Amino acid sequence: MAFKFEKLIVWDKALELTNSIDQLVRHFPKSELYVLTNQIKRAADSIALNIAEGSTGQSDAEFVRFINYSIRSAIEVVGCLYIGKKREIINESNFHNLYTKTEKIIIMLQALKKSLRNKRTDD
Repeated sequence: MAFKFEKLIVWDKALELTNSIDQLVRHFPKSELYVLTNQIKRAADSIALNIAEGSTGQSDAEFVRFINYSIRSAIEVVGCLYIGKKREIINESNFHNLYTKTEKIIIMLQALKKSLRNKRTDD
């Protein structure tokens, strides 16, 4: 049985991002374990989890609400990337790579949200 979210490219991209974030934080200092490490991992995971949860809702309006949560979580990832860069625990290359991945996911989420809203007005 396939769930609706499993067919979404943006969900695959969110899974890739959360895996990349997990690989990144393995090199963070122990002093960040319950601070930035935990925060950025939860935010990245939340992108994919909200897509999944929202896709099984009762309506497109409900799905849009969860997409908004995913967008907010993605913005939180970007904020965490900046903090990590400022604290000199994320180098420029990793920052740029993960920033770009997150930005693309946000663009995809905004397009999905727009398509769901347009679908509602077409009905």
